[in-house]
Amino acid sequence: MRWNVAVCGLMGLLAQSATAITMDIDDTQSVKDAAATIAYGMLKYYTGNNTGDTPGNLPDPYYWWEAGAMFGAMVDYWWITGDTSYVEVTTQAIVHQAGDARDFNPANQSRTSSNDDVGFWTITAMMAAEDAFPDPPEDQPQWLALVQAVFNQMASRWDDQNCGGGLRWAINDFQTGKDYKNSISNGIFFNLGARLARFTGNSSYGEWASRTWDWERSINLITDEYDVKDGAHFDVTTHVCRNDSGPHVWSYNIGVFLQGAAFMYNVSTGAEQETWKTRVDGLLGAVEAKFLTNDTKIVKEWYCESGFSDRGHPYQCNIDQQTFKGYLLRWLSSTSQVAPYTYDRINPWIRATAAAAVATCTGPVGAAAPQVDSGGIQPGFKGIDGTACGFKWTQTFDGWAGVGAQMNALSAVMYTLTHKGVGKAAKGPVTTAQGGTSKGDPGAGVTDPASRGGLAALKPITMADRVGAGIVTAILAISIVGGSVFLTI
Repeated sequence: MRWNVAVCGLMGLLAQSATAITMDIDDTQSVKDAAATIAYGMLKYYTGNNTGDTPGNLPDPYYWWEAGAMFGAMVDYWWITGDTSYVEVTTQAIVHQAGDARDFNPANQSRTSSNDDVGFWTITAMMAAEDAFPDPPEDQPQWLALVQAVFNQMASRWDDQNCGGGLRWAINDFQTGKDYKNSISNGIFFNLGARLARFTGNSSYGEWASRTWDWERSINLITDEYDVKDGAHFDVTTHVCRNDSGPHVWSYNIGVFLQGAAFMYNVSTGAEQETWKTRVDGLLGAVEAKFLTNDTKIVKEWYCESGFSDRGHPYQCNIDQQTFKGYLLRWLSSTSQVAPYTYDRINPWIRATAAAAVATCTGPVGAAAPQVDSGGIQPGFKGIDGTACGFKWTQTFDGWAGVGAQMNALSAVMYTLTHKGVGKAAKGPVTTAQGGTSKGDPGAGVTDPASRGGLAALKPITMADRVGAGIVTAILAISIVGGSVFLTI
């Protein structure tokens, strides 16, 4: 049956004004209604459900990885709000893009996707496992097994010869980025390792995460000030590495390491936990210094909203970069759950950002942002008239409508509900020991599970691992439940 975004969830939008989105941030239903309107507008860009189109794809000029990120937002949307309108289309998209090999290397993307492209789809599968998103039929790819397949393949690509370690941006030698070690590819690998360690109870994943963090620090991609630089090129002949990404930093790089560090804090104890706490705190400090407005603490994309003009445009951000601050919000919210001591610091940032973001959602049907790099404009907005969201949140609607602007605003709005005791999200991300249902396959994705890039295989899960994972999950659940009670008194 053909899924129709114009029908799904429509009843939940009838109460919204056709001229703007109104939201009382302290009223749960009001926030849900605002999120529903923004999500509806975002999914109206999606064409993968059209006859003859490919499930999981957004239309040009949007890239494949952004579609994966968008469906990650929809997984969390279900988890937080309980709205089931988009479960079917989200499942269809993820399963289709998993490909025949069940490793997010589908035939339609196999020659162009890089580690970070595949990684964003994999993060979406990890979210589905942690959110206990409805599992696909048994004969279809399973969320956890998909993550393990990609993680194993990434581990097999670990490259000690150039820059002393890390993943290249490119998967294949004929691709752009074969001589670049970028922080987002390595950050996703780090992030998945930390989250798999918690979800499965297998500490070997965490050892990979630690190794990746140490490598990023060793070549100063993570600086002493906890800025996260974009990457480092190397000479393919001499293998000499040069950290030459310049002074510009991006919110998604710091965000992906922040969430991973918070998960490592969650699964650690004693001195090791204190080490990860120091890292979480350092990254939060860098977020506050670079990616929040000074006075109002509203999330911003530093390079695009700080007055730089080297691209000859006042905003700077291309179609990809327009999405980054939404991921930062996603990972800030998650950090406040798995490292609950950060909640009092992070929550005011999310609330301030949500109020500012929703205030920009006044744009008309047809509104479209320009494409900074290539000229032209993005597809026009097709949601409810007067509800297109803008990119910059320190002013009224700026005309920069698109998938990125809708996804960013949706993240800002819905993550205000994470700790309010509503929906599945109130209990935090599940694990195999506590509430997880997704089936895994530790050897997925590689022909020789005993060897991943010449490094040790994943250790069997011991009873100590299982007990430890259960204790950590129980502590997290108590912390979040306690926080929810406090907030709803």
